[in-house]
Amino acid sequence: MALFMDIHDKVEGLTAEAVAGAHAKDIEIQDQYGVDYKQYWFDEDSGKVFCLVDAPNAEAAERVHREAHGLLADQLIPVKEGVIPKH
Repeated sequence: MALFMDIHDKVEGLTAEAVAGAHAKDIEIQDQYGVDYKQYWFDEDSGKVFCLVDAPNAEAAERVHREAHGLLADQLIPVKEGVIPKH
């Protein structure tokens, strides 16, 4: 599995309810593709949405978005989780 951050640059008419609904649709079908949409963040003013997803590959992550609601990310970036040292 690989970790990705997907970025939607400008989702027209973005609201908290709309992004929650789209995320719920992702969750409904993600298991079919071995994907885990973990978390999302958004800004209603700019229309930006960020999704953290664990997936076997970028294509599987994209397929879930395509089939769940059709809102494909503008960017899908492989990321690694950083560790903050404890004091």
